[in-house]
Amino acid sequence: MMRFDLISAVPEILESPISYSIIKRAREKGIVEIYLHNLHDYGDGNYKQIDDKPYGGGSGMVLKPEPIYRCVKKLQSERDYDEIIVTSAKGEIFNQSEAKRLSLLKNVIIICGHYKGIDQRVIDIFNAKEISIGKFVLSGGELPALVIVDAVVRLLPGALGDSESALTDSFIEDDYIEPPIYTRPQEFLGLRVPDVLLSGDHKKIKEWKESYSKKVE
Repeated sequence: MMRFDLISAVPEILESPISYSIIKRAREKGIVEIYLHNLHDYGDGNYKQIDDKPYGGGSGMVLKPEPIYRCVKKLQSERDYDEIIVTSAKGEIFNQSEAKRLSLLKNVIIICGHYKGIDQRVIDIFNAKEISIGKFVLSGGELPALVIVDAVVRLLPGALGDSESALTDSFIEDDYIEPPIYTRPQEFLGLRVPDVLLSGDHKKIKEWKESYSKKVE
């Protein structure tokens, strides 16, 4: 069984998406465990402070190192972790190959960046891997964390039903983009399904699909 521990300043954002669809079924089947950890539970002082102003000036607030450190160390005292990830706009771009790699791991911590980001020392101390889902900035790292979890969970054996396929979704096994797909009716608003797909000629269908596919950059 794979386990995700998601650390967040606003874990409420994470609760609903992991409680439906494929992720919910995978959890119910015992294929994956997902635990949410509220960073405020590890905050400083009476007000459970988790952020502060950045050194050197500038706008925004930065997640303090102490609360994250305490939470991660508590988790590490309970089990070994294969990887610690920080969701960050400046991280390595997430792709299907990375999802496949992560799906082979057992225990993974994802620290959701928030505000302006997290103190760099947390990344350095835990040798955390920074991952981004694109070259844009979001309000927090919770949505990227959910993207990572969803992409990984669907690759776990038994997570998908008979009507679903992890290997022939938008990305097929060797990272090619899938060609256009069609279903009934054969004609819709004057647009027809390509004749080759109706021909029953598997060789020609395969050639047609390959002609549309392109390698992912």
